[in-house]
Amino acid sequence: MKNQIYILIALVLISNYSCAQESEYNSDNFKIQNVEVKHNNELSLTIWSINVKGVAGQTIPKEAGQLDGAPVLGYVFPTNLKPEDVGFSKTEGIVALALTSHPDFDDTPLWDENSDNVYNNDGVIWHPHWVILTKDERVKGGLAVKQFRKEDENVILPPTNPGMPMYMDSPGYAVTTDGSIIKVVVPDYRISHKVNFKYDGVAAFMKVNTSNDELPMLGVYDVFSVASGDLSLPYSVKED
Repeated sequence: MKNQIYILIALVLISNYSCAQESEYNSDNFKIQNVEVKHNNELSLTIWSINVKGVAGQTIPKEAGQLDGAPVLGYVFPTNLKPEDVGFSKTEGIVALALTSHPDFDDTPLWDENSDNVYNNDGVIWHPHWVILTKDERVKGGLAVKQFRKEDENVILPPTNPGMPMYMDSPGYAVTTDGSIIKVVVPDYRISHKVNFKYDGVAAFMKVNTSNDELPMLGVYDVFSVASGDLSLPYSVKED
């Protein structure tokens, strides 16, 4: 818990710094106006929504042409859920649900998001990931997806993980965009029926690294907006 509070304080400082940075992607399409998670008891699911000033999901990253340096854009829900609630082994860090787009690679091998019967060409389609975020001062945004050693047998990932040495899952939930809103639907059993958590909303730019051991594999380089303004996770799940 102490470590999570420390990370949260770091997130606040980082967001204040990164939001001021210039970026070709820093537009109204990533200016969060509202964030909401509603629980539908009848259907046993939660609906997670981010509402932006512009058009949600309209902006996608420009191709880098390779995995190393590949850009990733994300609408992210940091939460106070535990890693074990979403299928990871116990570890320190912040559990976040990230809705991402990245045209240079596909990391959802079980899912065919564009319904063309090809499972490895959908990276540009907005899709969800569970990730564990930790403080990382090696990147401008000050955060990265937590990594582990491949030989570490104590690490448990959900069976839908993409096979990378990071605390990342590709759960395959349905993501939809409609005007200023991007949504994802999460069945209750996929979060261990924990439907009373706290959360926030963040829009961010990330980048993949496969060539430099001094940098994280997937780091946050810019934070465009934060729903609460201070990343205090002030929001609670509402009953629909």
